Amino acid sequence: MSFNLEINDHKPALENFAIAFTKNTDDANDLVQDTYLKAIRYSYLFKEGTNMRGWLYTIMRNTFINDYRATSRRRTIMDTTEDLLSVQLLKSASKNEGEGTMISEDISKALKKLPASYRVPFIKYFEGFKYHEIADELDIPIGTVKTRIHEARRLLKATLKMYN
Repeated sequence: MSFNLEINDHKPALENFAIAFTKNTDDANDLVQDTYLKAIRYSYLFKEGTNMRGWLYTIMRNTFINDYRATSRRRTIMDTTEDLLSVQLLKSASKNEGEGTMISEDISKALKKLPASYRVPFIKYFEGFKYHEIADELDIPIGTVKTRIHEARRLLKATLKMYN
């Protein structure tokens, strides 16, 4: 029996597999067609006497994984309308200097409420110092620096939650 006729015997099973993969009849038909094209192109790799259906299924699965997932990601439409409008409004709106001053005062008050052991590493990190530089300067382990900065952030978020 010729190779082309032999692979055609497995068409119903391949169509069922393709529908299971794609959940869409048109995409399933395309996947079966791509599978046949690859099977014919690489027919010299098929070993006579082995499982033809399994070989075709493997080609189909790999084709689906490589091509169809990438295609579906490209087809996904992201709605960024809300984000764009927010950005545009921020750029076009006039700033209220009084509001900015109030926010700065609230941040300063929240920082002053932090224990010095949290405040100092946090401010140094905020100023651009690296963890190891802060650890060296304060003569504490780097893990302690990371923990204190993390705790300072957590406490500040709780105190300033009205600005979320």
